[in-house]
Amino acid sequence: MDPVRVGVIGCGVIGIRHLSIASETAHIELVAAADMIESYRERASERFNPPKMYTNDVDLLDDENVEAVVLAFPTQYRTEVALRAFERGKHVLIEKPIAMNSDEVNQLIDARGELVSGCCSSRNRFNKAARLATQLITSGGLGELRTVHCRAKRGCGKQPNSPRPDWRLTKALNGGGILVNWGCYDIDFLLGITGWKLKPKTVFAQTWTVPPLFESHIAPGSDAETHYLALVRCEDGTAITLERGEFMAATSHSDWEIIGSEGALKLNMGDGNPEKVQHSQTTTEEGVSTNPLADTDDTEGPHYANPLTDFAAAIRENRQPITGLEQALVVQQITDAIYASAESGTVVEIED
Repeated sequence: MDPVRVGVIGCGVIGIRHLSIASETAHIELVAAADMIESYRERASERFNPPKMYTNDVDLLDDENVEAVVLAFPTQYRTEVALRAFERGKHVLIEKPIAMNSDEVNQLIDARGELVSGCCSSRNRFNKAARLATQLITSGGLGELRTVHCRAKRGCGKQPNSPRPDWRLTKALNGGGILVNWGCYDIDFLLGITGWKLKPKTVFAQTWTVPPLFESHIAPGSDAETHYLALVRCEDGTAITLERGEFMAATSHSDWEIIGSEGALKLNMGDGNPEKVQHSQTTTEEGVSTNPLADTDDTEGPHYANPLTDFAAAIRENRQPITGLEQALVVQQITDAIYASAESGTVVEIED
């Protein structure tokens, strides 16, 4: 396929990763980058030498040689820039979380037209274990799904010597805390490997900010949550339980499990080794037996390594990325409902 001519807006930590991928991928041509911060531009120029370097998004979006852009800067500003990109006929890949709220995602969907656009919350679904799990679940290998479970907690480490990033736990800049920083990965992963067939209807949730004992571990003035717990009930009765926390007074632990009427999978979002996925199979005569997930040479369909390579391929293949705006909207709807439920102390319904 002809390389997709990509511009990266935002040259911070995550923008550097996109610049690296764009520079190394055969079906992507890095043609431009932009950042308001001079030191970020200098670092990007030294490492990747993009043909054009801009100080703002407007000039990059006006570059006729750029056909697709990656938005890799704080959440607060992404929707405004994405809408400008659509107006100029650019395909758009947006870092996670997709937006500040569901209303913004609906604006993006309305403005996209025939262009290609997606979200980077899909990152953990490109490894082989996730692909095999998806194939097993969506083909009915577990029977009817009953519970989809994620619990990932991280105990607090030593007090840091360097300043913590201000945006990371600031609602006004980031839209939230651990839920949007990591929870969007969790939700995307679980809905994605179950084939986006689950239709969330109600949410009951609670959030907590950092324990007073660890306030010195985060940036002063941080107001977003560092721990959340949610129960999501789906249209067909499947229950999704979600919990993630950081800076916790607890040992670190991660537990992922999907249980159906005929079998179960125990896995880890970050581990791509199929042998680490435990597949519980059942028969009436023998009951439950558990073995590593059966490996195969590959699974159906083309597979790309990450959201950017998938996004570029989607442009040439005339499709949407594996997490397009419609899927990102579902993730954002659950996110919004978790915050609303935690604030009200009541069950919140998700509208169609």
